[in-house]
Amino acid sequence: MIFEAITFVVSLAVATALYPPFIGLLRRAGSRQVIQAELPESHQKKAGTPTGGGILFVALALLGGIVAMVAGHQGALPALSGLLLGGIIGFVDDLSKLRRGSIGIPARFKFPFQVLLSIPVAWLALGSQSLWWLPLAVIAVVAGANAVNITDGIDGLAAGLSIIAVGATALLLPGAQAGEKAVAMTLCGGLGAFLIFNRYPARVFMGDAGSLAIGFALAAMTIQQGWILLLPLVGLVFVLETLSVIIQVAYFKATGGRRVFKMTPIHYTFHHEGWSERRIALSFWTAGLLGALAAFGVARLVS
Repeated sequence: MIFEAITFVVSLAVATALYPPFIGLLRRAGSRQVIQAELPESHQKKAGTPTGGGILFVALALLGGIVAMVAGHQGALPALSGLLLGGIIGFVDDLSKLRRGSIGIPARFKFPFQVLLSIPVAWLALGSQSLWWLPLAVIAVVAGANAVNITDGIDGLAAGLSIIAVGATALLLPGAQAGEKAVAMTLCGGLGAFLIFNRYPARVFMGDAGSLAIGFALAAMTIQQGWILLLPLVGLVFVLETLSVIIQVAYFKATGGRRVFKMTPIHYTFHHEGWSERRIALSFWTAGLLGALAAFGVARLVS
């Protein structure tokens, strides 16, 4: 645990020092958040906030993993591939949003791109495990990426949940190798620093480059350890947020326009009910922690 603690603290310190100038760089580069018109007025005020903050914590995690590999630590490659390929998709999507002032790459193009790039991530993560798991592993990587992306809508929400999920996967689930832990703890340290500037009121947003990279890497780590079936528990809130969207869309189409929730993802429903962004983040973090602990308990029972 000493190695993991040192890795986390060093990453946290370095990222905390780098974020202020990096946020300034994003601002000068014109990387500013585009807010969807249907979101509440409180969110419209966030238009123009620098976005792309995820690039820094992803870059630091990639560097941490590379250093671990050079040092001879095993197990870093699946998470590194997830961070890199997920980050590439997200970066392209972010650029599309900024240049076109739209919702980004159309789903009919982005989804196949995600599936294509998830295949090498899933294959690397499976390692010596049976390739019969490959289709499920690909689904897990794509679903994980989109679930984190969907959840990233309230200041600090996705970052805090990601620290919990990634940290629990590396430290609580049995089977994580030293290289995987190095990537995870570097990522958690970078996310911790990002959270300092992303908590309400946010000074920077992570963008898809951050959220998709996290989802790819998180799924890769659970697959690598042989705990793919525990991914829904490790990322419990991410799953619930995604389910709220699926339920809303299905019910809307089936009933000709009626809704189950006021707005989805479900964190927006709580916001419409008067919950502050801080309260939503803290409550959802608690649920995420309970899910991670439940995953740990199940892993202990079956291992």
